[in-house]
Amino acid sequence: MWGKWIDCRVRPGAHGTFSAGQRRWAALADQTGLVGQVGGWSHTDGRALVLALWADEEAYGRFMRERHDAVATEAAQHNSWSSIQVAAGPVALTMPGSAPFPTNALKHATLLRAADCVLRPGRTGHFLEVQREVWAPGMAAAGGMLAGTVTRLAADRYLVTTLWTSAEAHAAYTADALPALRARADVPADVESLTGHVLPLEPSWQVLPSRT
Repeated sequence: MWGKWIDCRVRPGAHGTFSAGQRRWAALADQTGLVGQVGGWSHTDGRALVLALWADEEAYGRFMRERHDAVATEAAQHNSWSSIQVAAGPVALTMPGSAPFPTNALKHATLLRAADCVLRPGRTGHFLEVQREVWAPGMAAAGGMLAGTVTRLAADRYLVTTLWTSAEAHAAYTADALPALRARADVPADVESLTGHVLPLEPSWQVLPSRT
């Protein structure tokens, strides 16, 4: 798969305009290769964050060439944000949870946990091993974790995203399982900096493929 992470700083008073435009991205539901798209507002600083998943780089590239600009023009969001950062790359690892992945998990999730990680030099292999051997089974054992992905956004930058059934399920995981998993993973050994987000998902921003 191929992942895309969009980070928008929305202007004061323009959240309604941005959200209305985001709903217009439903137009890409019939695009071949779409796995799904979800997003919401960061409750810490009001940023709009969007995760999109595609079957592969070819499908994503085809959409960018053939449809993206037209849909973006129709969405008319450019005056609602002061800055936008977009990063995309291959999904290096999928994390199985309680839902068939990926579209079913995107459909039923109400919360997205994201960890945007910049790695220390030479730590990529160990970081991915820890995601596979520690975090993936640990989160799968937590009630309410639907599925997850680890996407390489740059040579030393990985985005870890997990989809959850509810804020309550995620809060229980954070209290009961996270401290022990973090100690086992020894995060500082691999990660130079980490930006975390716990994102309630906006139902009207969800885009699922209409093609089967």
